[in-house]
Amino acid sequence: MKKILIIEDEFHIADGIKLNLELCGYKCFTANTGNDGLKKLNTHKPDLVILDLMLPDKDGVEILKKIRSDDRFFPVLILSARGEVEDRKLGFIFGCDDYMSKPFDLEELELRVKRLLFRYEDSNEHGEFFEFGRNRIDFRKRIAITENQEISLTEQELNILKYLFSNSGKPVTREEILINALGYEVDVQSRTIDNFIVRFRKYFEKNPKKPKFFKSIRSVGYMFDLNE
Repeated sequence: MKKILIIEDEFHIADGIKLNLELCGYKCFTANTGNDGLKKLNTHKPDLVILDLMLPDKDGVEILKKIRSDDRFFPVLILSARGEVEDRKLGFIFGCDDYMSKPFDLEELELRVKRLLFRYEDSNEHGEFFEFGRNRIDFRKRIAITENQEISLTEQELNILKYLFSNSGKPVTREEILINALGYEVDVQSRTIDNFIVRFRKYFEKNPKKPKFFKSIRSVGYMFDLNE
């Protein structure tokens, strides 16, 4: 049974989330302060954290930084009343995996939790490394080793790569990448993904203008092709 820690200072919200997720088969714990959240993180060893940013004793970003200092890939979903674009961007900069604004839909929250747990489990199942062509990704160290160089990867780059790798041979849209890999809403400028793909081609393709791995699919989006 997967365990979820809910760090939320509004008791009725924390209890409502706990009740609904436990009906879905999860074991849930709640903490109403940042310090209690950190304590329960260590004692209960959850598989995922749902984190509010506006806590009475600590800013949620401090909690997020602490989690990321211990584990770069542990799934964290921010659930906050601070829902402006700048707030969401800040959350992703410091390493959250998904971001939902209050008020929120419980069914959507359940789906996002399920997706994050699946992604984390799938990543662990496939190990710390992924190789294609003459390229090697080290997920734990957050580096890519190519034929000519070693590259430090950002959290967003890693999340997009993991999503593309898990959908190898399957065309995916820019919107799917934004939502499933970065946690953005669909109204975010989807051309952001184009910039990441250009970067990946420079990193990993022998000829970026004629990519073998990171292919454009006309009228759809992109596809990672492992068969090349």
